[in-house]
Amino acid sequence: MERMKQVQVLSLFVCALIGNILSGSSHDFQDLKDREGVLSFLEYSEAVSSSSSVTDEPLMVGLTLIQGADSKGAGTSFFSLVPVSIWMLVLSDTTLLYGVRDIVQSYCFYIFKEEEIILQIEICLDGTLPGYHLDRGSGTGKDSWLIQLEGGGWCNTIRNCVYRKTTRRGSSKLFEKQLPFTGILSNKVEENPDFFNWNRVKVRYCDGASFSGDSQNEASQLYFRGQRIWSAAMEYLMAEGMQNATQALLSGCSAGGLASIIHCDEFRELFPQSTKVKCLSDAGMFLNAKDISGGRTLQNFYSGVVSLQIVINILVHLFLHGVKLLDVQKSLPSTCIDHLDPTSCFFPQNLVAAVRTPLFLLNSAYDVWQLQSSLAPSSADPRGTWKECKQNYAQCNSSQIQFLQDFRNQMLDAMKVFSASNQNGLFINSCFAHCQSERQDTWFADDSPRMGNKRIAQSVGDWYFDRENVKAVDCPYPCDNTCHNLVFNDVVSNITFSQSTRLTSTSLNLPIIFLVSLCSLRTTGFKFVQ
Repeated sequence: MERMKQVQVLSLFVCALIGNILSGSSHDFQDLKDREGVLSFLEYSEAVSSSSSVTDEPLMVGLTLIQGADSKGAGTSFFSLVPVSIWMLVLSDTTLLYGVRDIVQSYCFYIFKEEEIILQIEICLDGTLPGYHLDRGSGTGKDSWLIQLEGGGWCNTIRNCVYRKTTRRGSSKLFEKQLPFTGILSNKVEENPDFFNWNRVKVRYCDGASFSGDSQNEASQLYFRGQRIWSAAMEYLMAEGMQNATQALLSGCSAGGLASIIHCDEFRELFPQSTKVKCLSDAGMFLNAKDISGGRTLQNFYSGVVSLQIVINILVHLFLHGVKLLDVQKSLPSTCIDHLDPTSCFFPQNLVAAVRTPLFLLNSAYDVWQLQSSLAPSSADPRGTWKECKQNYAQCNSSQIQFLQDFRNQMLDAMKVFSASNQNGLFINSCFAHCQSERQDTWFADDSPRMGNKRIAQSVGDWYFDRENVKAVDCPYPCDNTCHNLVFNDVVSNITFSQSTRLTSTSLNLPIIFLVSLCSLRTTGFKFVQ
């Protein structure tokens, strides 16, 4: 009887939390459309870059599904469904909520087992098998492994996740059967001088929480299994020969770049101390910064991701068994969870300084995904005053440029402690870009972005092989004329695209930008690489 009361009370709590996540506002859905448009643009421009920046056709690598991942307990280890039907009015004054919610009716299910909550299956959001693409190494690289974690945003509400499972970001049924391996994954020495002959793997992303979720929503048939997909992929790759690696590099782009930070020390623990192991995060430095309206769009968004995919399962276990947050520590580093809330621990600025394994941060100081989706989303800019600036940065006015310079300074401030460690590396350029390791034109080409006359591939290689201590930080925009800046052509409303181009500032904007840049040169603790 006492246990049933606990279940009923907890169910009401969980349903309230789920109902908030479920009942996304119209702003939520508009921001979802914006984020999907930005992701589509970035992926399109990457494809254009890959096809136009190499002399030969890129290597196409086939998909391997992790067979049997859906048979480890699916439908057999669960019992005691708890349905609750409630009407509720959710009023918002917390970071989890976006504003006054409509009255919603939610029919919540939660799953209990006498000893523990069983979440054993490693599957995508829609219940399909996860997968990866592997190109075998050769010669001197046959015992070296590079793991690239795919990116592609996140989902923070039931509604958004249900939509996501109808795309290749939530279902392996929609995965490409072959992917081009370019940039850091290229098999050509002239395109990827240090890693071309390694075993190179791209792990597909289909969970919506940077390979960190461990929960499910039975009513919506959503499976949040990112942590288990990560573990299963590593188990399969170890069996494929990675256990014999003498060198290993875990990398990732965007949401995969965040995942490479989250899982970096876990990756290190897979290998003996004799194995050289390092991590690379490309465009994964997502900041908890104020948007143009003074709100915190990304913090609110991450609260939904964490609450939906990670925390609810932990709260149930904590309530029923009175244990510490052991499960969440499998998904988020315990060095952060010990003193900060889970949402804060999804922000890399609160993680990077505590990562024990050598880590390299490759990032644009003016990351275009963050500008489009976090700093100036449609919900924060209802009058569209940032529309022209977001589409082409040459059109930004002086106050907008100052806002972007302040964001750059926040990013550098967030890296100060991290950068003080000799084992860590940095390449922070002043380009309007996102994911520069996967694109051939930005990774290693004749006209690739440079700092100190070194391209990104050379800087990462120098750091990985201990040839040099790499702490490259660019001067403020617009001083770098080697950038491949992305220019958007009404990406959200029409989803039309233009190729990645160098940004040309107008003669009117140049003096304004120059003066604002001078004003932004406050002390940051970094030296600029000319």
